[in-house]
Amino acid sequence: MDFEVVASGLGFPEGPVVMDDGSIILVEIKAGCITRLWNGKREVIATPGGGPNGLAIGPDGALYCCNNGGFEYHEMGGLLIPGNCPADYSGGRIERIDLSTGKVERLYDAVDGNPLRGPNDIVFDKEGGFYFTDLGKGFSRARDIGGVYYARPDGTMIKEVDYHHISPNGCGLSPDGHTLYFADTMTARLWSYALTGPGEYTPHKPPFLRGRVVTGQTELCYFDSLAVAASGNVCVATILKNGGMGGITTIRPDGASSFTEIPDPFVTNIAFGGKDMHDAWICASGTGQLLKTRWPEAGLRLNYNA
Repeated sequence: MDFEVVASGLGFPEGPVVMDDGSIILVEIKAGCITRLWNGKREVIATPGGGPNGLAIGPDGALYCCNNGGFEYHEMGGLLIPGNCPADYSGGRIERIDLSTGKVERLYDAVDGNPLRGPNDIVFDKEGGFYFTDLGKGFSRARDIGGVYYARPDGTMIKEVDYHHISPNGCGLSPDGHTLYFADTMTARLWSYALTGPGEYTPHKPPFLRGRVVTGQTELCYFDSLAVAASGNVCVATILKNGGMGGITTIRPDGASSFTEIPDPFVTNIAFGGKDMHDAWICASGTGQLLKTRWPEAGLRLNYNA
C-alpha cells in the first residue's frame, strides 16, 4: 500500500474530518489547536486549549470537539508520545466550534454531576444527537475508568449510556444506524450495542453485560479511534502491534479481523472521503504526519459531513 504524506510536523494529530471542499480538519492535541489542511496550506482555525481530540460536524454545520483536558508528552526515539494527566489539566469537556469565526463554546463538562475526565471520540446519529466516549485520565499509580455517553448538540441533554470500562476510545455507528461500536484502548477489544433509539439500547446479557464484545486481539496492541466502512466492517486504528509498527485492524461484524501495517508505531485515526469514499486519511501521530492512501473498500459517509 502506497502512502502520500499530506502534512508533517503536526503536534500529535488526531480526529480528521474530511470536508466537501477537499480540506481536512484535524486536531493537534499537543498544541491545543484545530487545524485545516488543504493544497499544501495549513491554517489554525480554533485554539480550544487543553487537549482537543475527536471531531465531528453537527447538523448545524458547526464542529463538535471532545476535549480531553491535556496530556503530558514524552519524546522517545524521535516519536512524540502522550502520557499521564498533566499538572495544567483543564478538565474534560465537549465543545462547539463555529468554523467561520473560530469561537469555542463549552457545551458539557459533567454528566449527572460527575465531571467528564477525558472525552475522546464522537459520532452523530441521523436524529441529530451524538455519542461520545470518555477515556478517563492516567496517573503514575492509578487511572480513571471511562464511559460512553449520548447528548444533544444544543446543550439541553446529556446522559450516560454505559460506564465502568477501562479506556473507551474510538466510536462509530453501523451503516443502518442500529449498532454503536466503541474500541477500548488498553484491552484492544471492540464493543457493540444494539440500539433501540437515540441513546437507548437492549443490554446484551442483563443485568451484568450491557454491551457485546465483538472481538479482542490475541497479540499485544492498543486500539485507538475507528471508522466504519460502507460494508459494515469496522476499521480500528491500532498502536504498537506486537511492540512494532501500528496500523489498521479491520474487523467484520462477526469478529473476524485482518491487519494492515502503517509506517508509524502510533497510528491513531482513519477517516474516509473522496467521490467514491475509497480515499483514506490516516493519522501517523507518533511522527506527526497525516497520510493519505487508497483503501480497498469504501468508507461509510458520515451524517452531516456534507
